[in-house]
Amino acid sequence: MIEIDLAEERKEILKRYKKLLKMAKPVLKPGDAKIIKKAFNVSNDAHREMRRKSGEPYIYHPLEVALICVEEIGLGTTSIVSALLHDVVEDTDWELEDIEREFGTKVAQIIDGLTKISGVFEYGSSQQAENFRKMLLTLSDDVRVILIKLADRLNNMRTLDSMPRHKQLKIASETMYLYAPLAHRLGLYAIKSELEDLYLKFTDSETYLFIVNKINETRLSRNKFIKSFIGPIEEELLSQGFKFTIKGRPKSVFSIYNKMKSQNIPFEEVYDLFAIRIIIDSELENEKADCWQVYSVVTDFYRPNPDRLRDWISTPRANGYESLHTTVMSQTGQWVEVQIRTVRMDDIAERGYAAHWKYKEKDTPQKGTGLDEWITQVRTLLESNDGSAIEFMDDFRGNLFHDEVFVFTPKGELKVLPNGATALDFAFEIHSEVGAKCIGAKVNQKLVSINHKLKNGDQVEILTSNKQKPTEDWLNSVVTSRAKAKIKDALREEKKSTILDGKEIVQRKLRQMKMEFTSEVVEQLRAYFETKTPNEFYYKVGKGVIDATSIKSFKEFKEQKKQKGKASFEKVKDETSFTKEIKNLKGPDHDQLLIGEDMDLVDYILAKCCNPIPGDDVFGFVTINEGIKIHRTSCPNALELLSNHGNRVIKARWTSQQQIAFLAGLRIVGTDRVGLINDVTRVISNELKVNMRSITVDSDSGIFEGSIKLYVHSTQHLEKLMSNLSKVEGILKVTRFD
Repeated sequence: MIEIDLAEERKEILKRYKKLLKMAKPVLKPGDAKIIKKAFNVSNDAHREMRRKSGEPYIYHPLEVALICVEEIGLGTTSIVSALLHDVVEDTDWELEDIEREFGTKVAQIIDGLTKISGVFEYGSSQQAENFRKMLLTLSDDVRVILIKLADRLNNMRTLDSMPRHKQLKIASETMYLYAPLAHRLGLYAIKSELEDLYLKFTDSETYLFIVNKINETRLSRNKFIKSFIGPIEEELLSQGFKFTIKGRPKSVFSIYNKMKSQNIPFEEVYDLFAIRIIIDSELENEKADCWQVYSVVTDFYRPNPDRLRDWISTPRANGYESLHTTVMSQTGQWVEVQIRTVRMDDIAERGYAAHWKYKEKDTPQKGTGLDEWITQVRTLLESNDGSAIEFMDDFRGNLFHDEVFVFTPKGELKVLPNGATALDFAFEIHSEVGAKCIGAKVNQKLVSINHKLKNGDQVEILTSNKQKPTEDWLNSVVTSRAKAKIKDALREEKKSTILDGKEIVQRKLRQMKMEFTSEVVEQLRAYFETKTPNEFYYKVGKGVIDATSIKSFKEFKEQKKQKGKASFEKVKDETSFTKEIKNLKGPDHDQLLIGEDMDLVDYILAKCCNPIPGDDVFGFVTINEGIKIHRTSCPNALELLSNHGNRVIKARWTSQQQIAFLAGLRIVGTDRVGLINDVTRVISNELKVNMRSITVDSDSGIFEGSIKLYVHSTQHLEKLMSNLSKVEGILKVTRFD
């Protein structure tokens, strides 16, 4: 038992509280300090007996969240009070009515948005998705709900060390799936980057540490390079009378990791490891001219890459981001990204929404509407969505991370759409009637189909016909939530009757087979027929895509499973029931699945989407029909499973088991030569005695590409094989694929 020094703790709590007040001082109005003190006392009192998983007093958490709100987002008193009280209703005897009485309606509204939904959820639904939808419902009234939630999530991620492994995976994945894109959409780049880095730290700590060490190793040479690069620019800007600061900063760990992964290159080949940022002190009316003047100075010294100029000053991004980006060639033959912006633009880029409002009064009318439009979009999405929370999340996420395309109407009006938007998206952007009757478009005077993807600068004219009606296929031709919502609206009436028909057929069929019609059985049917939601399953039955007689095969499948034994695990639906069952079977100290050992007790299979092998970092997932599946944490489906169904994630680890062979895939690239294949197969079969399942080779103009599927025992075994293969003469790169 660790001895706790309560007096020291009290001192620390006070110290943190004083720091909060000091940081908030510039935004406080008369009387605000008193309200903050009252909120602090209520929170401190309510959480007095509570501790976090790390053993620290719970009050540290609301204090840190409030501090992030002030220091990193730039929010004011209402947000500080709400942040201090955000867990009081959920974790203590306080009710929302008490909060409203003591602190007013606004604070109560915000806290209601931050409080998780309690109660029993229907089998197969996602509590995480439902809570997220609830939080967004308050977004349309008050964006501070989301900003405080991001601060709360950032503090949770910073203190994730003390959580058990499966909880770390669930929280980190949920953060990556929803909260990082949300921070990006609200223009909070610093928070977005930190959330992404922390996600990597907890899901793939080896890669994270590798990149961090590499960044540290190259720091000295990097600083030296930056100094010589900015020298001539500084001199020229001073002589022209500019007031400015220049910063050189490395890219975030996650963005470097992303580059390495997407381009399949080692750390050394990531060329833009850092960006130079020039921030000028400029009057609002001269901002644009001043930024281009600085651009002209930079390109006098260094040659720009014409394909890498991004002008977000003339057309800011939808989240309010303004900046001028160019990539130039340095004297040492290295590409360097240079960002040019004013102090105001930098403030908005770092602190997003809150700063955006601060400057709003001074803004010209057409500026600063991107975020308001987005909030209106979210509102529309919420109003039109009566499907499941998971469907809603899919639609919502689709609108978070898109870059934009800028296109024009025939009269020259600018429309900003997400990247990948089609002529049909554009039609719905003009008006829902125009969208519903769209039969095609003229893009730059050329006739195109409704699913033609738009490019920057396109001028679009929509062609309509009164005979046209939206069809199911249209949903595959649009990316904006507005278009999706309007198409779904149009299809809904016809779809509703098909869904009801389908439901009736399913009920009748189950009665004939003497099976009960329960949400659990429906969820199992949905999973068995590989549909995303129960309604989609009913719809396919109603349409005849799923033949009603094939429901019989589902019953046979269930009966076969029962005969296999392992009946005690029939009760396993989620992590709680799994832990209970495994403790019953193996004793109170066991709370995880040992892969390779528990096969006779538990039904588990290795997921085909990522083919895990011993040594891979893995988690167990309780599926609806197929027992437990083992996935790699880096599996392409992991993010969605962990984010939407975190309650079904169980702890799993490999045991040091007998040598079993697992299937793995390797991709090799090199320069072709006579006898290369021979050398490759010799390393695989003779030296390491590995069995190959298949090998396919393609050679084109002297470049050789091959993929090999082979059986290995563990990740160490695979790494040794990859290392030996990369030593073969002519081979340039060896990578693993799923």
